[in-house]
Amino acid sequence: MSVKDKNMLDNELRELLDKAQTLSEALPYIRDFQDEVVLVKYGGAAMENEELKRLVVRDVVLLSLIGMKPVLVHGGGPEISATMDRLGLEAKFVNGMRVTDAAAMQVVEMVLARVRGELVALINSQGGKAVGLTGKDGNMLVCEKLQAKKENGKPAQDYGFVGEVKEVNTEVIRVLHDQRFIPVVSPIGVDRQANTYNINADLAAADLAGALFARKFVLLTDVRGVLRDASDPATLINTVTKDEVVKLTKDGIIKGGMIPKTTACLRALDRGVKKAHILDGRLPHALLLELLTDTGVGTEIRHREKKTKA
Repeated sequence: MSVKDKNMLDNELRELLDKAQTLSEALPYIRDFQDEVVLVKYGGAAMENEELKRLVVRDVVLLSLIGMKPVLVHGGGPEISATMDRLGLEAKFVNGMRVTDAAAMQVVEMVLARVRGELVALINSQGGKAVGLTGKDGNMLVCEKLQAKKENGKPAQDYGFVGEVKEVNTEVIRVLHDQRFIPVVSPIGVDRQANTYNINADLAAADLAGALFARKFVLLTDVRGVLRDASDPATLINTVTKDEVVKLTKDGIIKGGMIPKTTACLRALDRGVKKAHILDGRLPHALLLELLTDTGVGTEIRHREKKTKA
């Protein structure tokens, strides 16, 4: 055997050993997470690559097959904005919130229905059993119109049909989980007068995770996690407490687009979720690596000082 062939064989053997090690690490987590709810919020740029979307869906299906109870809450902001542009409608944002008039609300429902249908079909094609829902189904997400506060004496912004979740009913999710279905939920809610509202997907996911007493709340996004230096991925903070998140925000380490992500995570923790995670959905198998290995690949946010990763 030549040196080149031996090196190739050694490399293949190392890869196999690495896979075996990963499977070995996963076993205690698989055992510990049996029948636990894992809520995954999936959206934004992390959904744009079709191959990566397929990998994410495969990972969600795997979580279901090994005994967990995943819920997938999806966004669709870029597609909504692109569709509005094609229809000659202006996409307007204030304080990061989409202003949603009646015409925009129709587009939101149409686009999210398409995205939801695609995810359901993809899950089913990968061996899972998925059912698509909105927050209107079973009065899952009962809303009130978002009321903005006045700023600097100016009139409060009217966000239109943007809702703030006031009540979460989880019966339909629990029924589906009992039959091992994977719920795929669009962040659309309804008020007591049957008006439909657009809901910020991260916050809707956090509220739903809390109501389900989820073991894990996972934000699959387009960043590695919380970085001490936004330009250096090597400064990733692997694990952090709620209090540390508050301090990092005051110190300006957590800033910009990371603030709403950590806000959603803290909201989920405040509502009873055990741990929250921010992951880069563009990294293949990030979900499995974070939940089922010792080190993880993103940022874990927990209530207090770490005792065990689970």
